[in-house]
Amino acid sequence: MSDQTSNQAPVETRRKRVSPFRFMQEVREETRKVTWPSRKETMITTAMVFVMVAIASVFFLVADQVIRVAVTFVLGIGS
Repeated sequence: MSDQTSNQAPVETRRKRVSPFRFMQEVREETRKVTWPSRKETMITTAMVFVMVAIASVFFLVADQVIRVAVTFVLGIGS
């Protein structure tokens, strides 16, 4: 049994400490690799989000009204 424990990886691996300056350099390097969307892509995506929010709002408004009418009818609350 003792030979199995010697082959296992350590439970927690220690990371090498990095200076704040080196960390910021690495962050900048990674930021350069990012593919940023163009202004046109951003505008189209933003418009799509607003359209979907409007559609979802109308859907939930209609669903809420239908449920309200159904509950009112079932409970006989209305006149």
